[in-house]
Amino acid sequence: MSKGSCVVIVGSQWGDEGKGKIVDVLAEEIDIVARYQGGANAGHTVHVGSDEFILHQIPSGILHPGRTCLLGNGVVFDPFQFFEELDEIKARVPDAEQRVGVSGRAHLLLYYHKLLDRASEASRGAGKIGTTGRGIGPAYEDKVARQGIRVADLRDAARAETLLRRAAERINRKLEMLDSGEKVDPDLLVRDVMTIRERLLALMVDTGRVIQDALNAGKRVLLEGAQGALLDVDHGTYPYVTSSNTTAGGAGLGVGIGPTMIDDVVGVVKAYTTRVGEGPLPTEFPSPLQEEIREKGGEFGATTGRPRRCGWFDAVVVRYAALVNGLTGLAVTKLDVLDGLPELQIATHYTAGGDTLDDFPGDLALLAEAVPQYETLPGWTETTSTARTWDDLPAAAHAYLRRLEALTGVPIWYVSVGTRRDQIIHVAR
Repeated sequence: MSKGSCVVIVGSQWGDEGKGKIVDVLAEEIDIVARYQGGANAGHTVHVGSDEFILHQIPSGILHPGRTCLLGNGVVFDPFQFFEELDEIKARVPDAEQRVGVSGRAHLLLYYHKLLDRASEASRGAGKIGTTGRGIGPAYEDKVARQGIRVADLRDAARAETLLRRAAERINRKLEMLDSGEKVDPDLLVRDVMTIRERLLALMVDTGRVIQDALNAGKRVLLEGAQGALLDVDHGTYPYVTSSNTTAGGAGLGVGIGPTMIDDVVGVVKAYTTRVGEGPLPTEFPSPLQEEIREKGGEFGATTGRPRRCGWFDAVVVRYAALVNGLTGLAVTKLDVLDGLPELQIATHYTAGGDTLDDFPGDLALLAEAVPQYETLPGWTETTSTARTWDDLPAAAHAYLRRLEALTGVPIWYVSVGTRRDQIIHVAR
């Protein structure tokens, strides 16, 4: 029996690294693309010719004919947002619904999770985390507390109604405790869910079985996560993190296969660093460079439109991401945004309290004290967006990328110099 290949694509900074673009390009050589965690708080912007697609839950592989796209059990699944997104895609990709599957073990994210998310964030006052308000945290809380509702729970309509009404009662008690003026209408909740029940059940699959059968048949599978390694609930800058395991260790768990089925882990990083929301960003740019890079790189959230904070490339962060993900290769995006800068800086390590920190600290208080130590490299004046091969890039860009490899310990496999599919450079291995 032949065995196919399985690769994980994982964000290796604080998210928004351009994973959707890399997945879209690699999907040309892939049979199945599966999402393993997160929810509709993620946003991938993909350009195909003159068309722009903004995807939140559906893997960007859907834009390639014949590719199967799955949402795994590790996803908190917003069915209403999903069908809105799917219907928009179907206007341009008519067979999209026939190529999508949703795990029966995926937990539903319903509108009451969004009410609770907003009320909970408001109650934090100055200690807010900076959530998207999309209900991600409360949905994962329900899952871990063993009181969530899964896709498979909709098979029995009477049982589903019972679960929904119980959830409405429970959420209303929580909203009242948080002094929220909002309330869940159980009748409206049941009615809305029942309107999409049959359509959703028609898409229900066992993602683990589908993927394992595909691998045994010699097919190629790509597992994609949302957010980035530094937002992982265990390994990120806690509590300024998301509510799931974004790192590669969550990939097999999130779709239902064993870790030995994974062959490679590609870490996607920007040629600089960004993050959105609250929490530390050690290499953050000062003004006016902050605003210049934000505008040039279009650094505004695809889901929320929030401006992203920008900074120099942080090798301490990416070394840590390489460690916790077991990265075998890097995809560096947005190299073209650095065009024209006279010099570039890379954070090689931190200092805090007189000590040198080569490793990323787990203590947020220590991280707040950390001062990045930089290495300076010359920039380039040439335009990299027209490059299509490694040799087309300026010598100074070669030197910059090779230094990133040396400082992170991970070889670069792909370099992106723009938003289009033909602006991904495959680096010879």
